[in-house]
Amino acid sequence: MGDPQGFLKNTSRELPKRRPVDLRLMDWKEVYEDFSTDTLRTQASRCMDCGIPFCHNGCPLGNLIPEWNDLVYKDRWRESIDRLHATNNFPEFTGRLCPAPCEASCVLGINQDPVTIKQVEVEIIDRAFDEGWVQPVYPTYLTGKTVAVVGSGPAGLAAAQQLTRAGHTVTVFERADRIGGLLRYGIPEFKMEKRHIDRRIAQMEAEGTIFCTGVNVGVDITAAELRSQFDAVVLSGGATKARDLEVPGREYGGIHQAMEFLPWANRVQLGDDVTDANGQPPITARGKKVVIIGGGDTGADCLGTSHRQGAASVHQFEIMPRPPEERADSTPWPTYPLVYRVSSAHEEGGERVFSVNTEKFTGENGIVTGLDAHEVEFKDGRFHKVEGSDFHLKADLVLLAMGFTGPEKPGLLTDLGVNLNERGNVARTDKWNTNVEGVFVAGDMGRGQSLIVWAIAEGRSAASAVDSFLMGKTALPAPITPTQMAQR
Repeated sequence: MGDPQGFLKNTSRELPKRRPVDLRLMDWKEVYEDFSTDTLRTQASRCMDCGIPFCHNGCPLGNLIPEWNDLVYKDRWRESIDRLHATNNFPEFTGRLCPAPCEASCVLGINQDPVTIKQVEVEIIDRAFDEGWVQPVYPTYLTGKTVAVVGSGPAGLAAAQQLTRAGHTVTVFERADRIGGLLRYGIPEFKMEKRHIDRRIAQMEAEGTIFCTGVNVGVDITAAELRSQFDAVVLSGGATKARDLEVPGREYGGIHQAMEFLPWANRVQLGDDVTDANGQPPITARGKKVVIIGGGDTGADCLGTSHRQGAASVHQFEIMPRPPEERADSTPWPTYPLVYRVSSAHEEGGERVFSVNTEKFTGENGIVTGLDAHEVEFKDGRFHKVEGSDFHLKADLVLLAMGFTGPEKPGLLTDLGVNLNERGNVARTDKWNTNVEGVFVAGDMGRGQSLIVWAIAEGRSAASAVDSFLMGKTALPAPITPTQMAQR
C-alpha cells in the first residue's frame, strides 16, 4: 500500500473529461480527453488495500486490483501490466466498455466515491502498448491437439488465446468479414476505436491463433465436419437473437433492429464502400426523426450514432421508470447499484422518456411515419397503463434496442444436438461442457446477454476446462464456474 492515508487525503474521485459535445459530434473518435499521469497516480493512491477487497468479488475475472493500483502509484508501470494481464486477456476492452462492477463493490464506496479502478486499468494497458510491452506469448511446446472456437467476440477470443498459449492449434471461426463479434460491429467507434481490436488480433496471430472470417459454421462447415476435424469445440457465438416488438405496424419499412443499424456506421468508419451518392449507409439517421425503443447501452449506442449521422430529432423510450439519483435501497453496497446514469451519448442530445410503452406503429405507403404509445406504472409485478396518457409521436426511423433472447438455434446448435436450458441458452456443466462429447460453451451463448467482463471470464474458464479435457490436467486459470456465476 503506497500511501496508507491516500484515501483520507484524496477524497475526490476524478475521471478524464469528455471532449466538448460540439467538437466530438464532428468525428467518431473516442470521447475522452487525455488523463495526466500525476492525476491517475493520485487516484490510484485512494485504494485502501482492504483486508477483504470486495472489488475482487465484484469482478468476475478476479482482477488483482489493489496490487496494480499500488504499482501505478509507485510508478512501477511495467510490473502493473503483468499483474493486470495475469487475470485479464483484454483490459483495453474492459477498461473502455465494462460498467465496472468492481467499482460498485469498492469498500471506499461505502461512504465516499469509489476508486477509479476502470480508468487505472485502461491507462495501464494503453501505456503498455505504447511502450511496446505487449508482446506475443508463445507456448513452450505444441500438443498436437486442435480446437475450433466458434465466434470471435470477447469470450471466443479469450478462450482462443488461452488455448493457443497452452500449446493447442486453435482456429477461430467468424461468420462476419472481420474478427471481433459485437466488439467490431456492435460497439460504435466513439466508445472504442477498432484499432484496439486490430492490435490485439495481431498479437494473437503472432502467437499462432488461426482466424477464419466469412465462415458461417453450421452452413459453410457442418456440425459433423467441425467435430471430425477438431479434437474439441468451444461455442462462443453469443446471444444474437434480438428481442422483437410484435405490435401492429411492425411490418412497416424504417423499423430496424439495433444490430441492423449499428454495423453500417462502423463499416463506414472502417473504410468500406457501403455509402450512397450522399455518403450515407443503407440505414441512416441523417435528417430523420428517430425513436429508439430500449433504454440500455445498445440504445445509447444508437443514440450517439444517430447524433453523429445528423438526425433531426431523437427520442429514447424505456418501459422502466427513471432510476433514482442515488443508489436505490434495493441494490445496497456491494451490489451493482440501480442509479440514474448519463452516458456520453445522452449528454449529446435527444430526449429520454421513461415509463412508456409502444402500442402500435403507424405508416403510409409501407413506411413508418410514427407510433402510438402511452405511459405505464409498474406495480404488482407487471406494467399497468396510465389511463389518459396516450400520445402519438412522429418517426421516420425506429430502432429496436431491447436486448437479445438467446443464441440462434437453427443450424449449428440443432445439428450438434446440444441441450438447451430453461432460458433457451446452451446448457453446460461446471466443467463448461455440453451434453455432446468434446463440445464446450462460453459467453452469452450459454449465459445469455451479459457483460464483456463475464464473457472474458467465461472464455478463460472454458479454456481451462478444454485443456483439462484434452490433456488430462491443466495449468490454465479458471476464474469462475457456472455455479459460482449463478450465485452472484
